[in-house]
Amino acid sequence: MRALLLVLTLCLPLLAQADALEPYLPRFGRQQPLVAVVGENRMTELVDYLVPFGLLSRAGVAEVVALSTREGPLQMMPALRIDAQATTREFEQRYPQGADYLVVPAVHHSDDPVLTAFVSGQAARGATIVGICDGVLVLGHAGLLHDRQATGHWYSKSMRESDFPDTHWQVDRRYVVDGKLVTSSGVSAAVPVSLALVEAIAGPLKAEALGREIGLTDWSPAHDSQSFAFGARGYLTAASNYLAFWRHEILSLTLQPGLDEATLALRVDAWARSFRTEVLASGNGPVRSRHGLTLLPDAKTEGTPLLPGREASPGKVLDEALAGIAARYGDATAAFVAAQLEYPRH
Repeated sequence: MRALLLVLTLCLPLLAQADALEPYLPRFGRQQPLVAVVGENRMTELVDYLVPFGLLSRAGVAEVVALSTREGPLQMMPALRIDAQATTREFEQRYPQGADYLVVPAVHHSDDPVLTAFVSGQAARGATIVGICDGVLVLGHAGLLHDRQATGHWYSKSMRESDFPDTHWQVDRRYVVDGKLVTSSGVSAAVPVSLALVEAIAGPLKAEALGREIGLTDWSPAHDSQSFAFGARGYLTAASNYLAFWRHEILSLTLQPGLDEATLALRVDAWARSFRTEVLASGNGPVRSRHGLTLLPDAKTEGTPLLPGREASPGKVLDEALAGIAARYGDATAAFVAAQLEYPRH
């Protein structure tokens, strides 16, 4: 028994650190690390893209650049359009040594050759590659998952296992770290992964300060991913909400300069997943977000009701949005949205 206790004492600290990102080591004489967030123009997941960009920019611990694979707007899913700060080609010309961290969101076209070539090229230059949600599929198509540990959204588990059978797929983890490869579970995992990145770059005290600021005290990898599923009730809710077109509504988000990217993304994403709601951005023209992204208005939205809720902190906004969805559309719809976001309702 004494020997067993000794083994546990020695191993528990190692287990606790198993999913910790490697501390940042400066390269190329940079005073701060260079973080790139890349999206594919045709359709990129809103939270996966805006949350890491917004929280890392807010922390002030890195130079953060938002990229698109091609010129022109990024169409986000399930809502909004933005102009990135540079294309991948412009980034490579400006930073030939590459990024220190590359954040890869879920995209509709995971095998896009421009995107996969950029991801594999940045990995070859020594960047830590961070796949958010099913951004892991992009990593797979880029050839980065062979014999590696990884995770992704619960909904894609069977597809991932079929498409990339030599990957060691993990469950019950918010994020999985395998050297310079980091992957995460469903959409809402973008928040804890971002804090884990801040901790790796600037230490635990900085991450704790940011966590307090945004209303999140725990960004550990612990997660009960196997508890998420639509079940019969979820599929019935999806079908009834989608087919009852006479109950669908358009909600308008007023674009204002200085909107916080993380709060904006989490709030809009939740409401736009109800299968009852289309969220459109209203405004007289493009506006700049808090950290310099260009938000683009949609078609005219006069006469449409405003998106409910307020500008809650990033760590609290999903609770507020899900409560609003339950009040407006019923608890079944709120549960359906939470399952899509892989978010444990409080």
